[in-house]
Amino acid sequence: MSDSIREIQLTPLPDVIEAPGLGLWPQAGLRLPRFSGPALLRELGQWALPWLLPVGLVALWQIASALGWLSTRVLPAPLEVITAAWALALSGELWTHVKVSAWRALSGLAIGGGLGLALGLLTGSVKWLETLLDSTIQMVRNIPALALIPLVILWFGIDETAKLFLIAVSVFFPIYINTFHGIRNVDPGLIEMGRSYGLSRWQLYREVILPGALSSILVGLRFSLGLMWVILIVAETISAQSGIGYLTMNAREFLQTDVVLVGILLYALLGKLADVFARGLERYWLRWHPGYQSTTA
Repeated sequence: MSDSIREIQLTPLPDVIEAPGLGLWPQAGLRLPRFSGPALLRELGQWALPWLLPVGLVALWQIASALGWLSTRVLPAPLEVITAAWALALSGELWTHVKVSAWRALSGLAIGGGLGLALGLLTGSVKWLETLLDSTIQMVRNIPALALIPLVILWFGIDETAKLFLIAVSVFFPIYINTFHGIRNVDPGLIEMGRSYGLSRWQLYREVILPGALSSILVGLRFSLGLMWVILIVAETISAQSGIGYLTMNAREFLQTDVVLVGILLYALLGKLADVFARGLERYWLRWHPGYQSTTA
């Protein structure tokens, strides 16, 4: 009995503890990772490192303002900006403008991104559609969206349609080009292998071609998510009565520099959240991809 106790005590613990399944996955046990001290510190360091430079710049900004190196009329201190944002949040004005701007941005993305995805899939998959449409789309792509503002005002006036049109046109082309590029660059060997396994045309498209093009499509989505906020800034200067752009322009008229900075930082924060969302989609939808497995793990 003492030998068995000694054997149990000397048996090393496994790197991963396996527990019974919870009934949802009957064939897979629950794997609980063991975190060591250095590994935990490394994870915390990787999480904190991207924020080191922004926090350092804000701290330097606050110190320069406190010492009088920066005029409050030119660049208010971070604490003043936070105070202005807190006052706008308490009054409810901030959330109203954020909600309106988010609706405009996401609606324009849905319209322009949906059309770009559909046409990218069609021109990338059907040769005669590429011949018919791609050349025209590439010519229109070289026209800056901001150059269309006078024409858009003549077409749609200054209501919401004009703003949605500008955002939709801007996000259309990145998604279209990346979708077309992704479809055309799927490995022909994988397509031939799918045919040899007897996959139908729809099964081949769904199981081989779309997954192969998905990484490129998500790159286009990630680029469009950042671009839509840039165009929204300009779109909301077209006689808007609400939105972050209206908040910023109205504050400029009254020389409220702290509120102007609140609007600028809101755009930066919303852009960062959009990028985090896009990267989350990449990690989830591309978890089968070798290039994303280490990140997912």
